[in-house]
Amino acid sequence: MAGLDDRPTASPVERIGSLRLSVGQRARRTQTVTAKDVELYAEITGDRNPLHFEPDFAKRTRFGRLVAQGGITAGMLNALVAMDLPGSGTVFMNQSLHYLAPTYLGDTLTAEIEVLSLKPDKPVCQLRATITNQDGTTVLEGECWTYTLLPE
Repeated sequence: MAGLDDRPTASPVERIGSLRLSVGQRARRTQTVTAKDVELYAEITGDRNPLHFEPDFAKRTRFGRLVAQGGITAGMLNALVAMDLPGSGTVFMNQSLHYLAPTYLGDTLTAEIEVLSLKPDKPVCQLRATITNQDGTTVLEGECWTYTLLPE
């Protein structure tokens, strides 16, 4: 589920041309991580770490049970920037991500991004990213720079 804040928009001076972005603008998405997600991610990446697939192995680690690959958690940010904010045509230029807690199978994650700054002369913006689980625990936080490719 996705959505943009109903916060008032900033003055036009803080916007990037046709992108209609403003500092402080936010978007969020929520998804529940499933065993199918873990399997599909492994098919794409080859990441078959026993932490994700072998319950006995995972039980003997500090996690105590199966965890999802970190890329599943971080991948929620891809959907946010490409589909919601800034939106279509947006790619990452840079990401600095900090994994703070594990994501377990069955966790419901909410990813949120916030516009921190905008380049007035380019379709470039700086975003803060935060992903929390159903208990309110922050599992990932970071900052990103994006570029939005605008069709001619």
